[in-house]
Amino acid sequence: MATLIERAQNHLRRQLPPDVAEHLYVGGYRNGVLTLITDRAAWLTWLRYEQPRLLALLHQLPGFEAVMKFSLKVRPIRPVKALPRQTRRLSPAGADALSHCAEGLEDSPLKRSLNRLASHAQITPESNDDSAT
Repeated sequence: MATLIERAQNHLRRQLPPDVAEHLYVGGYRNGVLTLITDRAAWLTWLRYEQPRLLALLHQLPGFEAVMKFSLKVRPIRPVKALPRQTRRLSPAGADALSHCAEGLEDSPLKRSLNRLASHAQITPESNDDSAT
């Protein structure tokens, strides 16, 4: 069924103007009704006027002689929104506290993890000035 739907979509897209073709998708086929999906209502209106011609084009394909009509649907394609990145900052004082905790531990995965976390401290010009005095 997927192969038939893909064939129908490719055939119809080849026969349509390029600006319309990229907005047309074949959604399925059931009981003589082929579902055409577009991403905008303007294209749906255009498809309504073109139904007789599109049906004649589709009947040229073997296996689609039984298509009697179209079911037209609009499904807007919404761009995927990138989730805002959550950045965490570690102050120099926090890094010192983690390093101090790590000093009291024997060499272990916990000690290495604490030191690795402490190395992520946000170094600002002010913290460099404090260490120089």
